[in-house]
Amino acid sequence: MKFGSVATRNAEGAILAHTIRLEDGALKKGQRLSAADVDRLSTAGIDAIVAASLETGDCHEDRAAERLARAADGGGLTLEPPFTGRVNFLAAGNGVLVIDEAAVDAANRVDPALTLATLPAFARVTRGRMVATAKVIPFAVGEDAVARAEAAARRAVRVAPFRARKVGLVATLLPHLKPSVMDKTRRITEARLDVSGSTLVAEHRVAHEMEAVASALTKLLHGGAEMLLVFGASAIVDRGDVIPAAIEHAGGTVAHFGMPVDPGNLLLVGEIDGVPVIGAPGCARSPSENGFDWVLDRLMADLPVTEADITGLGVGGLLMEIGSRPQPREGKRERNGPRDRTREIAGLLLAAGRSSRAEGANKLLARLGGKPLVRIAAENALESGLSRVVVVTGHMQGEIRDALAGLDVDIVHNPDFAEGMGGSIRTGMRALPESAEAVTILLADMPGIDATAIDRLIRAYRPEAGRAIIAATHEGTRGNPVLFDRLFFASLARLEGDTGARRLIVENAGLVAEVEIGAVARHDLDTRAALVAAGADLDDEAPSGA
Repeated sequence: MKFGSVATRNAEGAILAHTIRLEDGALKKGQRLSAADVDRLSTAGIDAIVAASLETGDCHEDRAAERLARAADGGGLTLEPPFTGRVNFLAAGNGVLVIDEAAVDAANRVDPALTLATLPAFARVTRGRMVATAKVIPFAVGEDAVARAEAAARRAVRVAPFRARKVGLVATLLPHLKPSVMDKTRRITEARLDVSGSTLVAEHRVAHEMEAVASALTKLLHGGAEMLLVFGASAIVDRGDVIPAAIEHAGGTVAHFGMPVDPGNLLLVGEIDGVPVIGAPGCARSPSENGFDWVLDRLMADLPVTEADITGLGVGGLLMEIGSRPQPREGKRERNGPRDRTREIAGLLLAAGRSSRAEGANKLLARLGGKPLVRIAAENALESGLSRVVVVTGHMQGEIRDALAGLDVDIVHNPDFAEGMGGSIRTGMRALPESAEAVTILLADMPGIDATAIDRLIRAYRPEAGRAIIAATHEGTRGNPVLFDRLFFASLARLEGDTGARRLIVENAGLVAEVEIGAVARHDLDTRAALVAAGADLDDEAPSGA
């Protein structure tokens, strides 16, 4: 390939190195110049350009990227069409990303012009998520180099699909463990299983004794369970403890106890009659990422989990301080205009709170202009460019449902609403459509957030340009709502407490764009005084609709 300055009159067939803007439109970088293009440049008085000219033995960047991507495709993937020397790999379904790291390294060492980048090996991925990209840096690369990279990268990237199965749960009892904690553990476990399409077919709560646990495991196996999970009221601290002893008493074996992942150290893996058994560490009662997730995901994708696999998790196994990490940029997407639903940006309307600052009133049922606040917020969301609106209820769920009667929204209930906003976001994330590209989190006590304000956030959303979080502001101070790209979905689905998603915004400051929407970004009707000042009707009669 020849690269450099070329006389315009001799540039037909050359590849333009830099975008040139003309009065009648731009000629873009990477464009192969036609005779008509050369005439336009000459008419504009441009005598020379910087361009690349392919020679015998050269492979165009798009073709080279496509060949490398096809060679690396090991299955479970969808390859996007080549664009500017790039081909993105998308997960064809939910599963675990499997990488032949030696093959990826070998392909990247053939020629600096050819690159292959992936997410971390064994990452959990959902359908449509970008998992790898093949990128050719110059406009062309030698055919010989492409052929060698193809051979090196052979089937280096694949998604092992999850296989839905029936799961049995054993939970042991001790006096200190509240039933509410066990109920929450079951709900969180069911949510973990959702991504693989698996179901919790039965739960046995038994005494924290070896024979009781062994008997429960046997009953679950006879009932058709294809995987067994055991949550002890007391953590496993030794291979001779209650749970490993119960597995062996039931005729099984303990493959490994302990793992170099924190949280998740006290995890146990075993099997009974070929059915995998996981002794869950205490941290698995939380939705936050921990070592339990790593092992569960691999087993759900029919990937082996050996002693060597577990002991090899130490590098990167310190999860205590990990926030959401940005993923490689996604392919070109069309921008979304006001009320243009060609992009799937969902809305998550939080309406679960107890209105503790409203002095006895449920602020979301207070009426402005004859309508409950929660209904006003939902109608505003429906009038915007959001593709779908999910409402999360909690306190007084029946009355909130009545207030939303007739609206085209999905309603889900958060039984843990008393824990705070994190649980409501977590509940809502599980209800989003799989095809959602982003989510806008809205608060139901902010009736001033109208469709126009929401659409401003949607228009500003450009993840390919580094704008993956869009925060509403007033005079430079952040407020609500906030839009998050799907690369943050896993982190949003694991939130706890009452701080919402503020930590994600702080930890990913480089991906945040701010949009001024006025005072409404900071104006919630959270107190009785604020409701009265806004002219809200606070009588006790809950309205049933618009």
